Amino acid sequence: MTVRLGAVGAGWWATSNHFPIFAARDDVELVGVCGLGPELDTVRDQFGFGFSTGDYEKLLDADLDAVVITTPHDLHYEQAVLAIDRGLHVLVEKPVTLKADTAWDLQRRTAAAGVHFVVPYGWNYKPFTEQAKALIDAGHLGELQYVQCHMASPTRGLFAGDPNDIRALWDSETSGPSVSTWQSPEHGGGYAHGQITHSSALMFWLSGLRAATVAGRTSLGGARVDLFDSAVLTFDGGALGTLSGAATLPDINPYQVDVKLFGTEGVLLLDTERERVSLHRYDGQAWDLDIEPGSGAYECFEPPNRFIDLITGASTVNNSDASIAARSVELIDALLRSSAAGGVEVAVHP
Repeated sequence: MTVRLGAVGAGWWATSNHFPIFAARDDVELVGVCGLGPELDTVRDQFGFGFSTGDYEKLLDADLDAVVITTPHDLHYEQAVLAIDRGLHVLVEKPVTLKADTAWDLQRRTAAAGVHFVVPYGWNYKPFTEQAKALIDAGHLGELQYVQCHMASPTRGLFAGDPNDIRALWDSETSGPSVSTWQSPEHGGGYAHGQITHSSALMFWLSGLRAATVAGRTSLGGARVDLFDSAVLTFDGGALGTLSGAATLPDINPYQVDVKLFGTEGVLLLDTERERVSLHRYDGQAWDLDIEPGSGAYECFEPPNRFIDLITGASTVNNSDASIAARSVELIDALLRSSAAGGVEVAVHP
């Protein structure tokens, strides 16, 4: 089977990560790319798209099987809805939306349409996180009682300076990230939407939990959007948790993602920076995973490949579906609402 793929958005992340992956596959035909700006035709020619257009409807009319959406955060929902309603498989960048109701609407539409919906959360597809998930699913933790989730990133420039600086980390031949996306509160800029979306999605996928309440605060640190985030959580079922994030690691430092799950029968510690995963039980059983050096660093090669494999039937495993994405969105939505109200506890969902 050859997957006829259309692309919506042709900026720095699409051209540095997704398009090279799709272009290298024999089972993908790059039918058309939709975007804005003078670089669009260059992108079309670089990756071998059949045509380029600024009209999303024209792209959707091109007899597609699937679309990849990498537009600014606040545009994802409308574009994904149009694709799902046409029966297309969708890979959409995170955050999938900015509000809980629209995120869960995408989940419902996806289920009703019977299409594949993948959100490219790279850490959810690492071999060591998949091994951790298997240990948890085997029941070695028992019932979860407490969760810690922390993330810190070398992203000061992205959220509070020159976002073009991040191109040094990713090989893109187009212009860098847009200030209007990453540093604009009204368009979903800031650390929570931009980065905690990663760590919370990993937490939800590993744990299977859903947040119930949040009491959170954010700090701008001199920027227009949040650079620091902190919250106390409760989860459906009664577990307690904490969530934190910081945008200001020095550029020479690796990303920090720490997820710790405390259960009635054991404790899981996962640390991408130190490349450690351990699950130790109270009965003495213990697993300490061997992790290849360097594999904790963030990369996003597997999600686009898995998206195509799901469509062709080569895989049936989706580690970042619409439900995981919606749990992340509703948590961040509630965190920002709580902070705006002075840190009061707010409900995450009805």
